[in-house]
Amino acid sequence: MHICLVYETLYPYFRGGAERWYRNLAERLAAEGFEVTYLTLRRWPAAEPPAIPGVRIVTVGPGDELYAAGRRRLSVTLRFGSAATSHLLRYGSDYDVVHTAALQLTALGAAAARRRHGFRLVVDWFEVWTRAYWLAYLGPVAGRVAWAAQRTSMRTDHAAIVFSRLHEHRLRQSGFRGPITRIEGLYAGPTEPPTPRAAEPVAVYLGRHIAEKRVTAVPPAIARARETAPELRAAIFGDGPDRPAVLAEIERLGLDGAVEAPGIVAEAEVDAALRASLCLLHPSEREGYGLVVVEAAAAGTPVVLAAAEDNAAVELVEEGVNGFVAASASAEDLAAALVRVRDAGDPLRASTAAWFAANADRLSLTTSLERVLAVYRG
Repeated sequence: MHICLVYETLYPYFRGGAERWYRNLAERLAAEGFEVTYLTLRRWPAAEPPAIPGVRIVTVGPGDELYAAGRRRLSVTLRFGSAATSHLLRYGSDYDVVHTAALQLTALGAAAARRRHGFRLVVDWFEVWTRAYWLAYLGPVAGRVAWAAQRTSMRTDHAAIVFSRLHEHRLRQSGFRGPITRIEGLYAGPTEPPTPRAAEPVAVYLGRHIAEKRVTAVPPAIARARETAPELRAAIFGDGPDRPAVLAEIERLGLDGAVEAPGIVAEAEVDAALRASLCLLHPSEREGYGLVVVEAAAAGTPVVLAAAEDNAAVELVEEGVNGFVAASASAEDLAAALVRVRDAGDPLRASTAAWFAANADRLSLTTSLERVLAVYRG
């Protein structure tokens, strides 16, 4: 079976949950003996192409900056969708399965190529955005176009994969009539029960610095929490268009020495910081899954999330077992949750480790691979 994975970025040249899903999936499929092609944009020097054992990487153009003014650039997504469609229309007969994300033009183009070549089409619906969210994100004109494209994509003939109950419900309620498979395991790390370490009084943020992640809420939350727990500090890892605003908040609140923002660092350093931290602080308003929540639990570290209409990551939290969900991303609500983690102490870390041990099989990529292969085979 020849499988073509289609996504505009490749981990680690761009870091995000979807990139890690497709990279890990490509590696696992190749290791299982399948022929795998990864169709993407080039984000590396031409003379230094990435090497993934058993995976053929095909680029359909250069990779430009994905974000401008804090928002994802629609032009890049449209350009990739057009180029990927051209490739699939020309070479689609080479593939038995084409597996892509629901980036509207890409999914629509893949559907057109499927009608010509007959491959099985699988589409990942990481998120199903509401009309109101599209309008708020892209404005009244582009938002309506994107909303219409999303609706049209749902009418194409494909097998759908979702990663949360929230977006499974939205996809079905929006009128999709094909088969839906919910995948709960994107975690590719070790599944042995973690041994929790004694925590340092540091909350860790891991992720892109973009508006929907609400990373700028971290410094005010720490400042408020320090009024009750003055020992609390934070480390904000990652980068993105909101990074200057994060640094400005740290300075405005006088948190130099209490909150550090080292940017992008080696994975080993991030892993060590997460294992030693009091908690993962992730106030994002929009998540299709929330892989970082599982990774924190795998380290024996509880989490603090913020409730939001589009945040599916809260499905991965059992209140008081592996963390807490704050009522909002306000400084007051996040600070209260941080203090609850501090006060819960070692028993919360132990229950977090136990939660991961109990759910590791369900949340592992190995289990998901079996379900993905079942989708491929129809």
